[in-house]
Amino acid sequence: MLNADALNQLRQLKTDIKQNKVVFPGTVKSTNGRFGFVALDEGRDVFLPPEEMQKVLPGDRVNVTEHEVEKGKTQGVVDELLESHLTTFVGRYLIKGKGHFVAPETPGINRWIFIPPKERKGAQPDDFIYCQIHRHPIKDGKGQAKVLRVIGKAGEPGIERAFTLANFDLADAWPEEVQKQADTLTEESVTSHREGREDRTEQPYVTIDSPGTQDMDDALMATPNATGWTLSIAIADPTAMIEPGSPAEEEAFNRATAIYFPGEPLPMLPDAISTRLCSLMPEVPRLALVCDLQVNNDGSLGDYSFRQAVIRSQGKLSYELVSHLIEGREDDDIKALPEAVANSLDQLHQAATALRKWRSEHALLSNDRPEFRLRLDENKRIRVIEPAVQNEAHRLVEECMVAANRCAADFLQKQGQGLFIQHPGLRDDRADNIRKLLEGYAPHLAELDATSAEGFKALMKHTDGLQADVPVKSILSRQLARAELGFEPAPHQGMGLAAYTTFTSPLRKFSDFYVHRLIKAALWDQPIKALNPQQLESLQTTQFRARMAANTLEAWLKSDYAKGLPADPMEGTITRTMPSGFFVRLDCNGLEGFVSCKDLEGKFSFDPVTLRLVHNKNGRIFQLDQRVTVSFSGVDEERRQINFKLLEAEDINPGTDDKG
Repeated sequence: MLNADALNQLRQLKTDIKQNKVVFPGTVKSTNGRFGFVALDEGRDVFLPPEEMQKVLPGDRVNVTEHEVEKGKTQGVVDELLESHLTTFVGRYLIKGKGHFVAPETPGINRWIFIPPKERKGAQPDDFIYCQIHRHPIKDGKGQAKVLRVIGKAGEPGIERAFTLANFDLADAWPEEVQKQADTLTEESVTSHREGREDRTEQPYVTIDSPGTQDMDDALMATPNATGWTLSIAIADPTAMIEPGSPAEEEAFNRATAIYFPGEPLPMLPDAISTRLCSLMPEVPRLALVCDLQVNNDGSLGDYSFRQAVIRSQGKLSYELVSHLIEGREDDDIKALPEAVANSLDQLHQAATALRKWRSEHALLSNDRPEFRLRLDENKRIRVIEPAVQNEAHRLVEECMVAANRCAADFLQKQGQGLFIQHPGLRDDRADNIRKLLEGYAPHLAELDATSAEGFKALMKHTDGLQADVPVKSILSRQLARAELGFEPAPHQGMGLAAYTTFTSPLRKFSDFYVHRLIKAALWDQPIKALNPQQLESLQTTQFRARMAANTLEAWLKSDYAKGLPADPMEGTITRTMPSGFFVRLDCNGLEGFVSCKDLEGKFSFDPVTLRLVHNKNGRIFQLDQRVTVSFSGVDEERRQINFKLLEAEDINPGTDDKG
């Protein structure tokens, strides 16, 4: 037995070892395998073997020590858990032998987690469950979870949406104080805010939207003048009825955006506000923030002004009806339009045509890509996928919105306080590959400075329709950085504009709602609770999470729908390539599926410059925009990914054995 002196010496030795140990703080990064990495704060990664990865969770902040395992190779050992951000997650309830577990859906947790008997909440095998980490695995690699609630069973109507909401921590119900605030608002609330506003209830404003749209943000009208047109864009004004810092505004910030899930959207504001009292419904007075602007004959913008007004939409028009009017049809619905509305629509079309021509010459237009609409059945699964055709009416509305948003950006830039959408163009880390691409396939463009606004604009214009062995424009489009929100004006390279913001969707996006506050604060000295940098970062993170949630739910619904596809040949286009294979988008319904290199004959190499897959022996190529024929081969249930099989000519037109 050790005496007191020996014990003290042992404690001191342990302390000395700990003090002399070199530890590195960092963040755990998971992989698709059982191993992982720690991204050190100093800027490099340390490998974590499976036994160490068992002790941590994705995103954990840890201290690690680094040890050499063989010459030139090191690996990390987790020394201490500093912080763990992963507290709740979703998964599927499983039983193996006498053990009860959750198989997490969270990316990077590639193991089952044990659920103790007292923490199971009556969950049954294959239930989807919402869980909390009950015991972190840092001590022995054996974590525990507890069930907070059962989400539902696979196959239940609406389980895909319910699971997605839980997975992304999205609230379906309104907090009590928000609902109370919404319940206090009535038509009298609208009337009480009319004082001091311009009365434009007799003007021929109309909304142009899909028939099912209820949260109508914008109404339009136009009149001709000596040098072009006066374009008037009336935008719904929820900031008039929602007090700064009130529960409804706080919840709108927390949600950041409405999410248009198939069949059942998740709104940013309660229905009483977004689809009734602030929506620009036909034939009722509604509060609006109006942008009046001069569109010159050449499509350039002249003077503009912002006004607080009351409007009364003269009609809720569909894209189809307006498109028919533009085409010169004489349908009964078109003949029934009031003369002032029909005349305004004609002027709107002329103004929008001029605006689009100016943008095509002086800025950048986005390429139209096929869009499809998911129609759900009574079980909330896809019944049919329909093409969503973009017509002249869609382009009319787009040009009006872009013009109004350009005015808002210019106004805020002059005020010195704003919220802008910044797009830097091409990613910095792809510069070397882009240079090689241009030198090899568009040498006349290689000297352009793509980091400058004019250089980027010229590059994208000159590669549009460029005849080359590779689809240069599509390759460049895969190298674009993500647009971000910022307080300072900066170019939006993707649109070819010096500055840009949006204020035309305040019922659907908090950033637009906030820009309304900024405009009103500058013009009419109305109160504003300014965002700080941390709130801006949080807003962007929430917006990104919302997009991920919508994409995740759509992928789930589409993968289920794909199981009913016939084994017939289907035409499609390659949309993404990677070392392991390529994705194909079908012409008939827009579904995207993966063709694995493992299912192709021979071996292929991936070229990161041209984004091509090239056969190592015969030189066969698969690249972006290439037309291919495929058939449905199955679904990867874990990834909810549709898989296709590439069909060769003999598969599509098999020879016949004529024994006549």
